[in-house]
Amino acid sequence: MSLVLIIDDEEKIRTLLARIISLEGFEVLQAADARTGLKKLEQSAADVVLCDVKLPDENGVELVKKIKDKSPFSEVILLTAYGNIADGVQAIKNGAFDYITKGDDNNKIIPLLHNAMQKAALTKRVAQLEAQLGRKYSFGNILGKSKLVKAAIDAAEKVAATDAAVLLTGETGTGKEVFAQAIHNAGNRSKQNFIAINCAAFTKDLLENELFGHKAGAFTGALKDAKGIFEEANKGTVFLDEIGEMPLELQAKLLRVLESGEYLKIGDSKPVKTDVRIIAATNRDLLREIESGNFRQDLYYRIAVFTIALPALRERVTDIEELANYFLKLFTAKANKKALTFSKAYIDALKQHHWNGNIRELKNVVERSVILATSAEIESNTLPPEFKQFNTTTGKTLSAFDLASAEKLHIQKVLNYTNGNKTETARLLNIALTTLYRKLDEYKIS
Repeated sequence: MSLVLIIDDEEKIRTLLARIISLEGFEVLQAADARTGLKKLEQSAADVVLCDVKLPDENGVELVKKIKDKSPFSEVILLTAYGNIADGVQAIKNGAFDYITKGDDNNKIIPLLHNAMQKAALTKRVAQLEAQLGRKYSFGNILGKSKLVKAAIDAAEKVAATDAAVLLTGETGTGKEVFAQAIHNAGNRSKQNFIAINCAAFTKDLLENELFGHKAGAFTGALKDAKGIFEEANKGTVFLDEIGEMPLELQAKLLRVLESGEYLKIGDSKPVKTDVRIIAATNRDLLREIESGNFRQDLYYRIAVFTIALPALRERVTDIEELANYFLKLFTAKANKKALTFSKAYIDALKQHHWNGNIRELKNVVERSVILATSAEIESNTLPPEFKQFNTTTGKTLSAFDLASAEKLHIQKVLNYTNGNKTETARLLNIALTTLYRKLDEYKIS
């Protein structure tokens, strides 16, 4: 039941209001002064506080601040015998929902109370969703106990407390946006906007418009001013995914934002100031892109103040089972199925796979298996066709005479064992490094 607190030193008015409000189905608490009202708020957070402006121990207009400090989700409606504009304006500035005059506005109290209740409920819901989102994108929720993942999390936690630009590197599907969100949520900009954009998803002109916005009349169809991401995310964080795909012309404009904190909207000549943190991500080798003339060196050193390399899934084989079980719970609940488990053969097959699509591919594979599962234990026959090249029950190739398949499997296993270290892999296989690279290319092992 929704709770209303009435703070008024006039007992008759307090009692009358309590009676009217209780008839609307609300629970009512009463207090004769500010001190008692604040104590009652400590014991029970009211959804709405109806408060007189003239109290024996405090001015109601100033009391609004203390109420909001004690109970941030409470909405405050101030009641006064003699309303004036200055007090009304100050009350709203202090966080009051409304400011009304006793007697003249009595018929407004109940509708106003319902509106305040709706706002209080909405504010609580938003706060709950934000808290859930914060927990979802926190370092504690990043799965994996392998050394490489722990090292990446440790580095991200340290840089999160600063405003330094961060560059996240790694293959597609390694969780770069999850890390970016966690860095933002752990930093001092967590209450502000986090806006992500994939630089590979737009043409040059569209990307420029998304980033910087435009003035009315800047181009055909630009009927009014439009904000860009750098304006929307002011005081917050901009996540530039696939920054290696950004056209050179836009790289120069981004560099200006990083160097001066200002930019030009399309069609405008007046610079706009912005204060954002930049987190960028790429699956490209930007140093090679610089050598090829595809990426600006000066921009690279601006965005790569702190670089974090996210490991590929094949480099963290020990984490595969934990990740698979997480996705299993997720998709079992989504499909409204009873609890499922993986067979040993299924897990073995996952650990032998190369995972070119990394965590994203694993997620898709598990979802497929949950859909196809016909028993409580998910078997390897629910895996996609590309897993069929190996017998996941015995670990041997399907054809005992297929030497190439056996060699490919063995190389892959040794690569997994060395966490992708090719020099060590060649040493353990007792072959030259050049021979290993030739076989990796031949078997399309990346």
